[in-house]
Parts: sequence; structure tokens; C-alpha cells
Amino acid sequence: MSDQRPHIIESITEQHRILSLPKPLHPLVSVFRLETAAHRAEELNRRFSLGFYCASLKRGFKGKFRYGRNYYDFDEGVMSFIAPHQVLENQSVEEYDLTGICLSFHPDFIRPYALGKKIQEYGFFGYAVNEALHLSDKEETLIERIMLDIETEYQSNIDSFSQDVVIAHIELLLTYCNRFYTRQFLTRKAVNNDLLARIEELLAAYFQHEVPLTKGLPTVEYLASQVHLSPGYLSDMLRTLTGQTAQQLIHGKLIEKAKNFLAETDWPVATIAYQLGFERPQSFNKLFKNKTNSTPLQYRHSLRG
Repeated sequence: MSDQRPHIIESITEQHRILSLPKPLHPLVSVFRLETAAHRAEELNRRFSLGFYCASLKRGFKGKFRYGRNYYDFDEGVMSFIAPHQVLENQSVEEYDLTGICLSFHPDFIRPYALGKKIQEYGFFGYAVNEALHLSDKEETLIERIMLDIETEYQSNIDSFSQDVVIAHIELLLTYCNRFYTRQFLTRKAVNNDLLARIEELLAAYFQHEVPLTKGLPTVEYLASQVHLSPGYLSDMLRTLTGQTAQQLIHGKLIEKAKNFLAETDWPVATIAYQLGFERPQSFNKLFKNKTNSTPLQYRHSLRG
């Protein structure tokens, strides 16, 4: 049986060694051209994870990466993002014909800065490989220019301003990528609206068939798995299209179903809570009041005078 444990590449120095690159100029940050890297390295022909962040502008990727049970090709002009400890698998049997730029930075590099906390807001670091950012020509030019500016600073003589400048450019890069992902959600609106309808159907079926009684409350992870998206991508897409995250959408459906039970049955509140998948009636009461400004009993009494 083959070893299924991912190869963990903890440091940027180790990343450079694996890719047959010179030692990084800084142990916590690196910028390198993808065409100079030895992508056929053994460590990258198996499951692996990184101990740092990576943002890459890729062109001409002819290999395949696996995320979950599916394989995905990279197209021209895409941005991909890898968060620390995200597991990937390269299953390519072809030689690479890859160009572009890769930016790697360790959490310790940004930790003293506001970006150290703000990095959690850039949800695309948690997206699946198939949810890469597809850039227009204009967007690609802009992103490449920022990455070249980071490369120039990286290769310059280090002084007391170097880290501040690199951090500022990284934050600018991530802000633009956030903007372009929002554009991607909107330009694929027709497809995403079909996806939204599918999610509505999934939630309706979940409650209709009394699945909560055996599996509990529906989760974002459940919905994402049913539509073959990562939880983060699903939530960010929904937020752009509807103003609500996946969790908020689930809560909305829960409250809608709860109101129907309160109006159409004489069931005790505890029974309704269990029917909806809550383990504790108190949790149901708290969510209902938070969303409606009234308790379940107050809502039932308001309907019946």
C-alpha cells in the first residue's frame, strides 16, 4: 500500500530546494519565475502541503492537479492560491510548459502587520484548485505588474523599509484579486443562478424528507459537497449574488421552516427544534429570536391572536 500521507514542505527554503532553485534571498518570502523551476521534482508528484502561503500567476499549465476526487487543468492566465496546510496532489504524466510568477510568504512574515490578521478575510486561499481566478488580459497585466514590483523589491538590497514595501504590495495584490473574484462571480451569474436554484432545492429536500432527524442541521460543508464546490467559494459566491453567506442562507431556510411548523401544528417548541435538527431546544430558541426578534411561542401567539 502506498503512503497516503502528504509530504509537508514547511519552509520556503525547502520549496526552493525541491524546485532546484537557488536559496531564497529571504527565509520568509520569495518570488520566482515558474519557468525556472524543476516541476518534475519527486516531492511534487505526490500529495503535498505547504507551511506558507502561495499566490501564483500561471500560464501554459499542461499537467493536472487533484483536489478531492477530481482532476483539474489550469488554463491560460489564471491565479491560484494555496494556504498553509492545504493538501494538493499533482498527478501529471506530462512535462510542464509553464510560465508565470510565484509569490511565497510565510505567516511569520506578515504576522507583525495588519495583514497578519486580515489575511483571513481573503477567502480565496481556501478555495479548491478548480476555483482558480481566471483573469482578463487587462487584469492579468495589472496583476503581473504588481508581482514584478514585488520581485524588484525582493531582489534589491534589504533595508529598514524592505519588508514594509513588500507587505504593501502583497496587500495591494490580494485586494485586486478580491475585486476580480467578485467580477468572476458576477460574469458567471447565469451559471451561478442555476447553482443557487440547486441549493434551494437541496435545502427544501433536506427538510421535506426529515433528514435533520438523523443527520442534524444542514451545514455549509454539506451544501458545498453536493454542488462540488469548496465551502469558502460557495459562501463568497452567494454573498456576491444574494448578500448572504451559505450559513445565513441555511439559517433563513431554518427560520422559514420553523415558522411553518409554528403556524400549522400544535407541536411543542422542543419537538419543532428536534424536527429541524437542533440537538438542544435552547439553541433553536436563541437563533429564532436572533432572526425574528421574538421567541417561537411569541411568534405562534401573534398568529393566533
